[in-house]
Amino acid sequence: MSETTHDVGIAVSAVPSPDEGLTAAQLAAKHGLTVSGARPSLVGYVRQLWGRRHFVLAFSQAKLTAQYSQAKLGQVWQVATPLLNAAVYYFIFGVILHASRGMSQDVYIPFLVTGVFTFTFTQSSIMTGVRAISGNLGLVRALHFPRAALPVSFALQQLQQLLFSMIVMIAVVIGFGTTPGLSWLLVLPTLVLLFLFNTGLAMIVARLGAKTPDLAQLMPFVLRTWMYMSGVMFSISKMMEHRPEWARLLLQVNPAAVFMDLMRFALIDGYGSENLPPHVWAVALAWATVVFAGGFVYFWKAEERYGRG
Repeated sequence: MSETTHDVGIAVSAVPSPDEGLTAAQLAAKHGLTVSGARPSLVGYVRQLWGRRHFVLAFSQAKLTAQYSQAKLGQVWQVATPLLNAAVYYFIFGVILHASRGMSQDVYIPFLVTGVFTFTFTQSSIMTGVRAISGNLGLVRALHFPRAALPVSFALQQLQQLLFSMIVMIAVVIGFGTTPGLSWLLVLPTLVLLFLFNTGLAMIVARLGAKTPDLAQLMPFVLRTWMYMSGVMFSISKMMEHRPEWARLLLQVNPAAVFMDLMRFALIDGYGSENLPPHVWAVALAWATVVFAGGFVYFWKAEERYGRG
């Protein structure tokens, strides 16, 4: 009697995975994974930036201290640099070219010093802003933080420098016969609006400079042209009095001219409202709001690309 044993194979089908058929993006979303360095929402970005406010302040103060650390005179150059520029411009434009048309020397010298110090604030904010990302790639790649903290801190650094320099600017204004008055209170809103405007510009050029580092080499020529068009060394209203009205108004509503003239109007007794464009405060508020808000959004849109590549 023989016994035959047959091996019988039984096929057992595997239970399908619940993740089968999902794309990589769908899998990441299902398990709560997010892209490293992804751009947050605009509201979330503002909250992150506010949460880093102590870093922004400390970083700006450290940069300000280190700026002239290698010079023997140190922080004195914060005041000496724009003051020397003002002296050079006075010699060229005030003495040689007689750009002080219609203004006495007691008005023109404070006019020139105020213009140079105010425009230097804008100029320095842009020049440091254009290198805010490209010049700090090690920090950008090593740490996670809202990148807008960098251009904002550089603009804040320049504001602190201007406040320090204003001690000399006010001394010059008083030394040439201006008596402190209630109009000096207008300096505060002017500085706030100018800081917002400069910060917006710093964020715009920071994004452009992150993509095109050579922009830092071109920017001094752009700023020099802007300075000569903005009435730093001459009064636009007096220089353009025999020109078409639209041309004079176009130069007067130039934002650099607007903020300089507001500062001059606040500080200098002999510089009256006839030198200001119509609705000057509305113009200044519009420039500050549009440039700051537009610059912030423009910078935020490229948040995830900074430091890549």
